[in-house]
Amino acid sequence: MPELSRFFGIVVAMFWREHRPPHFHAFYADHHAEVEIASGAVEGYLPSRALKLVQEWRRLHKGELMVDWDLAEKRRTLKRIAPLE
Repeated sequence: MPELSRFFGIVVAMFWREHRPPHFHAFYADHHAEVEIASGAVEGYLPSRALKLVQEWRRLHKGELMVDWDLAEKRRTLKRIAPLE
């Protein structure tokens, strides 16, 4: 599971050869959610504060996330994305 970013105790990762639609995984403590890159739709659960931070980060980095999604589909090395500060 390649880690894309880490901020405020949240780990964001993306798997190679993942199913569509393009999405990433966010982990916080014992919680996990899949977040669709384009729409922000969430499957799973993150506490409200963590989810708000993840959604803000997603909005700031949609383009970079799509680049990583394309790399993941090709099983190439993913690029790290700046954390939320």
